[in-house]
Amino acid sequence: MPETDEKTILRETLAAIPEILGPELDGLMVERAVIGLFFTGVKLSNGIAGACATPIKTIPEAVCCPTSAMAMPFPGKLHGRPALDLAKEALGDHSIRRAVGIAAMNALADTCWRRRPHPVTELRLGVDAFDATEMRPGDKVVVVGAFVPFLRELKRRRQPFLVVEQDPATLKAEELPFFRPAEQAGSVVPEADVLLITGTTLINDTLEELLHLAKPVARVTMVGPTVSLLPDAFLRRGADILGTVRITAPDEFLETLAEGGSGYHFLGRSAQKVVLVERSGLNSAA
Repeated sequence: MPETDEKTILRETLAAIPEILGPELDGLMVERAVIGLFFTGVKLSNGIAGACATPIKTIPEAVCCPTSAMAMPFPGKLHGRPALDLAKEALGDHSIRRAVGIAAMNALADTCWRRRPHPVTELRLGVDAFDATEMRPGDKVVVVGAFVPFLRELKRRRQPFLVVEQDPATLKAEELPFFRPAEQAGSVVPEADVLLITGTTLINDTLEELLHLAKPVARVTMVGPTVSLLPDAFLRRGADILGTVRITAPDEFLETLAEGGSGYHFLGRSAQKVVLVERSGLNSAA
């Protein structure tokens, strides 16, 4: 039976970083970290940055400054911190700290890719994960997480779909008939021919179980800046396409986040969409 323990993907990805970067990793420090309303970003001393969705809704104590302080990753003390040390926060229990850790991990993952591109996976620049996902007439499509661009495109194509989501308030009125609560994932996900999963499932520890629930022939796409450029742990568990971002102008990107910006503000400006696809699947995903 495949592993379904939480955080295994994060653990494996973190373990791969020292193997790839070796002694170079010792000199990589955090230059700047920004926790924005929608996304969190970390820039390293080598000029490479990574991102993660900001899980604001998972912090019930955010209404009170004294208790919220316990969830924040050492404000004012991140500059100069070893990059891998911060990345290990991805394995913690506080969601905001984990988001900062994942952002640091993703910056290190991009560094790894630049040093040693993956041997059997192609990085395709400027490609949208939805466009790279093969959909056939009659496919049962399940979206995990109300990822607005995917829902919009599915409706435009008149492609039937279901949305597994924890918060129905994130859906528009016309989308509610397709809503299924997260508690029904065990019955909905195994029926999917195409499974589209948002990267925020890495933060709330549901990704491994979702990938385990998917039937072997399902075509699985992971999407969002939270997804790493180190693909092995995802691919081993059944993901076919990883859609994420590469940050092209880190300083501008972090300023955008600091001013409350979202993907609409940084995509095509300070970051670009990319997809990772196994070379054996390139023809079907083109």
